[in-house]
Amino acid sequence: MTDTAFQLGKPALVCRWRLAGRHVPLLNRHMRALSQRRVNGEALSTNLLGWVKQHIEWSLAEDPAAVADGVLMVVVDEAGQAAMSTGAYEPLADASLEDLALRAQTAQVEASELGVAPEVLCTAEDGGITIGLSTDVPAAGATSLVEHLAQTRGIALKRDPALPFRAVSGLVGGEAFLVSDEYGIVAATNAGCAQEDAGTVAFLSAAFEKLYDAVR
Repeated sequence: MTDTAFQLGKPALVCRWRLAGRHVPLLNRHMRALSQRRVNGEALSTNLLGWVKQHIEWSLAEDPAAVADGVLMVVVDEAGQAAMSTGAYEPLADASLEDLALRAQTAQVEASELGVAPEVLCTAEDGGITIGLSTDVPAAGATSLVEHLAQTRGIALKRDPALPFRAVSGLVGGEAFLVSDEYGIVAATNAGCAQEDAGTVAFLSAAFEKLYDAVR
């Protein structure tokens, strides 16, 4: 995969992971999720997974061309070959509830084809968190961190795959937010909520930022 004559074929899978200081803060979680992804119905090879992790741990931090606080893109083609590059990080231009819900719907389609949804719509309501995923879909790196943080705080968790579809119709309560491997926690800009629910989202957002800051 490092041969100068290597040419990547048609992309079948693209992962976009947030970078901080040329490091991938959620690397182990991302790698677990990557091992659950499928290309042409098949799991990614052990060699490919090892190459991805080795390249990130040994090469990325020393690469002067890498965008330090950008986004790492891992691309796998239909033949199971991989390549990596970095790009600039830009916040979402539209964080309305409708736009976040549509992004989550697109990610659900990706999960049905490739095994994992890189973005998930969630809501914080009545002291708990609802995650817009089916119980049989493995959590992506950022989503698994949200679940872990909720458990450490004793916050009740449940899953509801219909959540993003109800959100498009305005049929959700509480504080809606997107959980994304690329963007972290993104609160919907046009959703009102109770102070307790806003505090839950603020806690999750702060935890992500502390994690990014720790490796810069």
